[in-house]
This record gives sequence, structure tokens and C-alpha cells, in this order.
Amino acid sequence: MPRKSTRLTFAVLATGAGVFAMLQSLIAPALPTVQHALHTSQSTATWVMTAYLLSASVFTPILGRVGDLIGKKRTLVAVLLVVLAGCLLAALAPNIGMLIVARVVQGVGGALFPLSFGIIRDEFAPSEVPGSISNLSAVIAAGGGVGIVAAGPIVSALDYRWLFWIPVAVVAVTTLIALRYVPESPNRAEGKVSWLGAVLLSAWLVALLLPLSQAVQWGWGSARVLGLFALAVVLFVLWLLAEARSRSPLIDLRVMRLPAVWTTNTVALLFGAGMYALWSFLPAFVQTPSSAGYGFGASVTTSGLLMLPMLLAMFCSGILSGRLAPVVGAKALLTTGAALGALALGFLALWHAAQWQIAVVAGVFGLGIGLAFASMANLIVGSVPPEQTGAATGMNANIRTIGGSIGAAVTSVLVTGRLQPSGLPYGSGYTHGFTLLAVLCLAAALAALLVPVRRAVRATGTAPATGELSQADRPTAVRG
Repeated sequence: MPRKSTRLTFAVLATGAGVFAMLQSLIAPALPTVQHALHTSQSTATWVMTAYLLSASVFTPILGRVGDLIGKKRTLVAVLLVVLAGCLLAALAPNIGMLIVARVVQGVGGALFPLSFGIIRDEFAPSEVPGSISNLSAVIAAGGGVGIVAAGPIVSALDYRWLFWIPVAVVAVTTLIALRYVPESPNRAEGKVSWLGAVLLSAWLVALLLPLSQAVQWGWGSARVLGLFALAVVLFVLWLLAEARSRSPLIDLRVMRLPAVWTTNTVALLFGAGMYALWSFLPAFVQTPSSAGYGFGASVTTSGLLMLPMLLAMFCSGILSGRLAPVVGAKALLTTGAALGALALGFLALWHAAQWQIAVVAGVFGLGIGLAFASMANLIVGSVPPEQTGAATGMNANIRTIGGSIGAAVTSVLVTGRLQPSGLPYGSGYTHGFTLLAVLCLAAALAALLVPVRRAVRATGTAPATGELSQADRPTAVRG
């Protein structure tokens, strides 16, 4: 039964998930400042991002499943406490090693996404669920944009440590409110955590993402990169075998095989590749001195402001998505979102000589992000049993992250493959990179066309095309 105080519950979930999304991107523009302040090398400083990525990838699906089993509110509060500790440790870190450890701790917060979606599904009235998920997705998407926009002003006015002190205060208050006012979800999966599945999942994710994030420094043909890729394949196969044979799998493979789930996850992989790579390389592009033949020599603050249209657009379109979904369907919105991403990146590949063009691209891509994020979450939540919500949405977020790692790695090869005598990339490298990302988003739009529409019919006789499967099509929960 839905419970009271859903507005307060949503505010808590949105704040926690929004802060974590902000932490994903907040430190990226400030990495040169961190490198200088902690007297370390550029290659070492990049581990501030890599450690966070690996940690979030491991803990997001695992703790999503734990929430399904022992209670989403209990797990949510525990995760918020860990994020609080990670932010506090980062703010006080005396050296780069401690900062990297702090970022590993912060990565546990990736579980806030699936836990929040699960709590909304359990606690809100059915009619409120799609809109609330869309709104939360808008906050998550906007959180990443806030990080990019806010990093420059915070570092300029205060110090890079305030990138963590501010989240400390926000997460502390959020944790107290969650402990007091967020109700414990009644839906529980039966069984227990498959620790073998958890270890194998963690192992193949690390073996895949680590070489993707470090290939530029290590070399794509190096023994470390090729060996880790081979190990990732072996571990992935072992994980599939272990999950298929487990009576209580970490990730129910039957759920992953549902048409609405695997098609949406495919879109997440492709669209994530375009989105995260753009977030990584567009600020670098506009900060490049114009003497390179492109770029504007923008400061960190100015480059953040050029991304402001993306932030505003993704938030507005995410909110709007919740109102449009019952009318046009989540599938149509997902397809449109991916297509807008392809349109924006295609425009960027051809026209990037003026700052207004960058702002237009950012705005159009932001519209696509807002629609895509909200639609993906609604399609996954509406297609799986309630007791599988955390694990399924956690894997969707993970697959999006994997796509982002692949997109960023390949784009890095194109951008940095040939350098000018000054050490700066050629403009053609960025053009080829943006073209590739446009193709990936176009492929995401085509994949979205494969998402099945809902076949269930309401009592009124209408059949909203939200991409959900009927109850009869859903797998039963795995029993322990």
C-alpha cells in the first residue's frame, strides 16, 4: 500500500541520488587543480575518476540486490552513511592516495539509483510511479550537469576541497531525514545474496573497465590491456554459468532476457557511450587555446557555463517526460531522446566554430538526455517484478556506465592519436570523435525501436504504450 509523506520521501531520494550524480562529474574539471595541490602526476590524478568508476560499477547492482532482499530503506540509509564518510575523507585527504581511497568509498553511492527507483515503486501510488521516476531521472541527469557547471566557480571562489565539504553537509541532513521519514518497503525478494555471483560480477567488471579507462596510458596493444580484456571474457562466462545455476542469483538472467529489458539495456549501452564521452571531451574542446586552430581558450568556469543549456534542458525534458509518457509512450520518448543526441552530435561534428553553436548543441543534447534517462528507468521498472527492481535498475545503470567507458576510451584514441607539435590534438581528431558519438546515438535510436510496447490493458480499455510487459509476461521471483 502506498504510504503518506511521498513528497518528503521523494525529496530525500532526489537529494541523495542528485548528490551522487553530481559527485560523478564535479571533480573532473578540477583534476588539474587537484594534481597541482597534491603534488602528483597527471596519470595518478586520473585514478581519482577511475577508482570512483570501478567502485560504483561493482556496488550498484550488488547493493541494489541487497536492498531487494533485506529492505530498501535500511540499505539506503547505510549507503548514505558510507557516501558521507567518503566525502568527509576526501575533504580531509592529505595526499592523492587517501583521496583515491575516499573516491572508492564514495562509489558505493551508485546503489542510490536502484534503491531510489525501488522505493518509489513500492511506496507511491501506481498512478504516481511513472511521473516520479521521470522526475527522479531528471534530477539524476541534472546532477551530472550541475557538477560540470559548478566545479569552476566553487574551486575559484573557495578551494577544491569544498567540492566535498558541500556534499558532506547535504548528505548528512539527507541521511537524518531518510532515517526518520522514509518508510521501509514491504516488498522483499526471497533467498540470499549469491556471494559467488557478486565476486564474479565484480571481477569481470573491473577486468573490463580498468583497461578501458587506462588504455591511453598503458597502450591498447600492451600485455596488461589485452590480458585484462581476455580475463574479463573468461570471468563474464563464469559469472553467467554461476548465475544460471544458482537458486538465488544476484542478477536473475531470466529478467535480463525479457524483451523490454535487453532492448532498453542495449540503448543504455549505446547512448551512455555518447553521453559520457561528450561530457568528458566537450569541456576539453572549448578550453583548448584558439591557436590550435579550434577551441576558445575558455576557463573552467566559462566552459561550465557553455554546458548550462544542457543542464537546464535535461532537467526540463526529464520532468516533461513524466507527463508525456502516458500519451505517447516511453518507447517513443526513448527513441526521440537518442535521436536528439545523434542530431546534436552530428551538428557538433560539422559546426563548432562559435560558442553559440556549442551552447545549442549542449541544449539539444540535454533534451535528449532528459527524455532518455526517464524513459529507460520507467521501461525497466515497469517490466520486472517488484522484488527485482533494485537489481534490474542497478544493472541498467551499470550498462550505461560501461557504454560510457567504451565511448570515452574510443574517443580518446581518435582525439589524442595524432598531436600537433604543441602537444595539442588536431581539430580533425575531435571531429572524428564527435562523428563516432553521433553514430552511436543513432544506433541507440534504432535499438529503441525494438523495445516492445505494453500489451496490458487497463480497466478503461486503453493501452498506454509505456514499454511495460503485462503481468503474465513477467517472470516469477526466484525462490530461495
